[in-house]
Amino acid sequence: MLKTTGNLVLPTAITGSYPRPLWFDMSLSGRSFKAALGESLFREQYLDAVAAIINAQESAGLDIVTDGDTRFDLAVGGKSWFFYPIERLGGISGHRDTSRGWMGRHDLRPGKILWEVQEAYQPSIVADKLTRGPWEYTALWQVAQRLTDRPVKFGAICAPALASMLWNEFYPDDKAMILDLCDIMNAELRELAAAGCPLIQVEEPPHHGRSLQPATTDADLEFLTEAFNRQLVGVDAEIWVHTCWGNPNQQRVYWEVPSYERAMPHLLQLNADVITFECASSDGRDLALFGKYKTDKKIGIGVVNHCNTVVEPPEYVANLIRRALEFIPPERLVITTDCGFGREGLSRRIAYYKCVSLVEGTNIVRRELGLPEARVRASDPALYFGKRN
Repeated sequence: MLKTTGNLVLPTAITGSYPRPLWFDMSLSGRSFKAALGESLFREQYLDAVAAIINAQESAGLDIVTDGDTRFDLAVGGKSWFFYPIERLGGISGHRDTSRGWMGRHDLRPGKILWEVQEAYQPSIVADKLTRGPWEYTALWQVAQRLTDRPVKFGAICAPALASMLWNEFYPDDKAMILDLCDIMNAELRELAAAGCPLIQVEEPPHHGRSLQPATTDADLEFLTEAFNRQLVGVDAEIWVHTCWGNPNQQRVYWEVPSYERAMPHLLQLNADVITFECASSDGRDLALFGKYKTDKKIGIGVVNHCNTVVEPPEYVANLIRRALEFIPPERLVITTDCGFGREGLSRRIAYYKCVSLVEGTNIVRRELGLPEARVRASDPALYFGKRN
């Protein structure tokens, strides 16, 4: 249900995460978010951090903003993306040293940065039936939405991806564990939508990564689709699905960026209004797939790369959008980032100017199409020191 972008042409947003302010040095460390807000220092730091991150997005001219995933602790390689929900699940007991298969599939070993990232993750053991804990997504969204009049997109890892960081020692098989996780996620998302959250982003269906593994069958991908959609039953909000090729510590999991082609027909079966795809890192190589695989969904394209520190020029962004428009009509195109900016890989300054460039590049194409342009306060010369021409 297009509650937010239904009447927007070429709307702009970032994926979700944003670099932490250096002065925000507190963590939840498994605590309830609502309980932590009762601590004066945490409350002040958290609210100020979210306000600063939203203000940066507004200054850049983004149509839709996020809370920067500020709830996540400053942990190695974005670990909290997995472990914020895991730390708050019932049925978890202890952890293992490594995740199954991940290191071997990507030839990880000491001396590689992703080995250190994975070494820090330590998957949790499922020792009993998984039960819902205090994820408090509704409260997290409410705190952010009260700081802005722009729609706040709330994003969270999907249940099938979350299962990849769990070591199953209770369920008869991983499918049963995933389905229980899906039901927990569904209850949380239904509550979030009922509270008024207009736009929920469910992140990282495993389809495209699994499709690269020779042993993965179409039946495996169909199960992932069934499980993913189970999370969304009765969720009354605009639903986005984010996909990318991995972003731990702003590192590429795949040096040569793969293609979405095998996974594309399955991804388009997800019950979502918008599906986003990483495009900047591959210089738009997969854009022609949107001419081959037809859909009535909106398609989000990443036009700035989260894995490098160079700010893309607006002209580069505009060119990617023009190429996308060869296959996707403007009323079904959304402009976003390849992935989140993370919390330790990029500086706030770099992330900020990537946001600015994203909107400035979109404005170039809006101008060409005769569409209204977004005000980019960050680019107003009257607000800067020095001589103005």
